[in-house]
Amino acid sequence: MNLSDYQGTKFRGLFISKEAHETFGHKYVARFQLNKKRYVKVLGYENVDNLNDDTAYEMLLKYKDSLLNKSKVAIKLKKQDKKDTKNITKDVSNDEELMRELLGDFKDIDPAVLKEGIEKVYHKEEMKQYQIELIKLQKYLEKTNKKVIVLFEGRDASGKGGAIRRITRYMNSRHYRVVALGKPSETQQSQWFFQRYIEHFPTGGEVLLFDRSWYNRAMVEPIFGFCTEEQHEIFMEDVVNFEHDLVRQDITLVKLYFSVSKAEQFRRFERRRIDQLRQWKLSEVDLQAQDLWDEFSEKKYEMLKRTHTRSAPWHILRSDDKHKARLEAIKVILNSVDYDNRNYALNFEADSNYNISVQKELRSMRKDKDY
Repeated sequence: MNLSDYQGTKFRGLFISKEAHETFGHKYVARFQLNKKRYVKVLGYENVDNLNDDTAYEMLLKYKDSLLNKSKVAIKLKKQDKKDTKNITKDVSNDEELMRELLGDFKDIDPAVLKEGIEKVYHKEEMKQYQIELIKLQKYLEKTNKKVIVLFEGRDASGKGGAIRRITRYMNSRHYRVVALGKPSETQQSQWFFQRYIEHFPTGGEVLLFDRSWYNRAMVEPIFGFCTEEQHEIFMEDVVNFEHDLVRQDITLVKLYFSVSKAEQFRRFERRRIDQLRQWKLSEVDLQAQDLWDEFSEKKYEMLKRTHTRSAPWHILRSDDKHKARLEAIKVILNSVDYDNRNYALNFEADSNYNISVQKELRSMRKDKDY
């Protein structure tokens, strides 16, 4: 909801659109905070739903009451769950055979591994509610024939691939594609730089996810000498207008930058080096990423400063905590489209600890001299 498109009414939490639809009339929206959560709900239209300030406010109050009743039920269930959990824990702790049946030789399991496994279960359940919303968004795009492009950028081991897998986990595979382009061919090198990306653009009703995008030319290519300084500068000058034109063509463009710390990147590289199941992820480029940290920081700073625009803004996701970054990435995508049947009981607000503004990221980089 863009508050600049709405104005307040005489009732607190009730807003009405400044402009009226020629058929439906003015749009009424409820926006309020309850139990430390913010809720936004479309109540209806002036003409179609026969709404005025008074009747719309009655709907708002009924919606609040339904949320309060749900909250009371949830608290009651939570108390019951705690009681049941205590009983179960007591029973299980006295039954070593049952513990072994559930966890095998649980006493020999590394506590850190056990903790990680339990956390994954909780994270999976938390994410499912937002993954359901992604399915709703997909259905809306199919119905309206709209297109979405999502760019996933960030340093090596910043969590881009894992986020893409969580986002697409339950989506209809016929209406989304993941594109990760390799080294351009000789023919592609002679073409307009953006051409090989445009060839993969979505059709109506489709979501396209770029696992690294044209922004390779902003960071990776100039650092490793895959493009000249002139080619890099031409890209930096052209990309803003290119993206502005995409948005003008009614394409929803979402730009995500996964920002990992140097220490966490090192930890993930070490895990890849040691873990045989992850060794395939470790490349020659990865091995140089730590040594070239400052060079990447300089290019990152320049890229964010010059290509963050009102029509195509960057969303910076602090990704040392993979789960939080993935959750915030899904929220950004969901908030980019006003799709039908949104579950307003969910929290769609950005978590400022993990989803931060470009200005804040640039200030932080200047402060830490990480550019």
